[in-house]
Amino acid sequence: MKLLPVDEARARMLAEIVPLAPEAVALARSIGRVLAEDIVAARDQPPFAASAMDGWAVRAADTPGALRIVGESAAGHGYEGRVGPSEAVRIFTGAAVPEGCDAIVIQEDAQRDADAVRVPQTRPGHHLRPAGGDFQAGAVLLRRGDRIDPWRLSLAASAGRAEVQVHRRPRVALLSTGEEIVEAPATPGPFQIYDSGVPGLATMVEAWGGQATRAKPVRDHLDAVIAALRDAQAELVVTVGGASVGDHDLVRAAAGALGLSLRVASVNVRPGKPTFFGVLGDGRRLLGLPGNPASAFVCAEMFLKPILAAYQGAPTKPATITARLAEPLPANGPREHWMRAKLSYADGGVTVRPYRDQDSSLVSVFAAADALLRRTGGAAEASAGDVVEVFPLARA
Repeated sequence: MKLLPVDEARARMLAEIVPLAPEAVALARSIGRVLAEDIVAARDQPPFAASAMDGWAVRAADTPGALRIVGESAAGHGYEGRVGPSEAVRIFTGAAVPEGCDAIVIQEDAQRDADAVRVPQTRPGHHLRPAGGDFQAGAVLLRRGDRIDPWRLSLAASAGRAEVQVHRRPRVALLSTGEEIVEAPATPGPFQIYDSGVPGLATMVEAWGGQATRAKPVRDHLDAVIAALRDAQAELVVTVGGASVGDHDLVRAAAGALGLSLRVASVNVRPGKPTFFGVLGDGRRLLGLPGNPASAFVCAEMFLKPILAAYQGAPTKPATITARLAEPLPANGPREHWMRAKLSYADGGVTVRPYRDQDSSLVSVFAAADALLRRTGGAAEASAGDVVEVFPLARA
């Protein structure tokens, strides 16, 4: 099997993914969804000059001085007349600035006396929010491919949108194989372990915008694996385990019986070398992940997350940062190594410390890590303080 570099393997996978069709959803239910349209402002925001403070709307040219009070402007109930020379209007935060006024005097700086108010010197524009100060009609507020979060939802709402077009969520069928796997709360046999890979991957899929379904673990029987793959109703089938070439690794053979056309046979990465990807005869995509949970999770971050983003029309390139090594590292072998690591922030910089035990079966290490440290194949020995590439992991 040809070992592909991580970036090339990802590119081959993404070449087979087409964004799913858009659908209309209520804005209030769009959190986490990816826009299939641009959101364009239909009008200025604010649509009128507004006061930033409680106080008095005045003409700056009339200050300082005693001004005659001619009315009031509150949020939602503006003063409809025009303010003339030596006149003022009582105004509240967010209210429309009356025609003729060009400044606000805050109430702490003014002294009211019956129908008049004495104000100090002020300047045009003081404490005034201009019309269109946030955005103007015709401005593109959000773009196709943006993922809706609370701040973007608020921006779309301020543009008057109650409904948005988003890409449909990709359906992902998760399937684990192996005689040793048992689902909680079942009691494992003396040579069995609990399935920790699929439960973790299911939450990743949901967090990344997909819809996860979980099949029961499949024993190491070719016919059973073929049936499970055939029955998986999804755009993307993700298998966990059975991806290698041992006597009990049956996923590739089962997929072959269903017309699998391989695009990626193996990846030059540690952990995760057995990862493969292809297209089944009926057009469904298949991503085969290793059985060791840490291997599966690392490759999910590197490959599954970008695939789900591509289905949703979102950016697919993993976002990495640079950090300084907290301790030296030996030279790396021929395979690219994504090491589970811990970040620390101090003195305006970022430091990363890889965990000493990188065994791919250790779920506890992955649970403690908040980053993956990238070591390219054949990388030379690194010293403490050297700058390295890091992929931060989302942690609540």
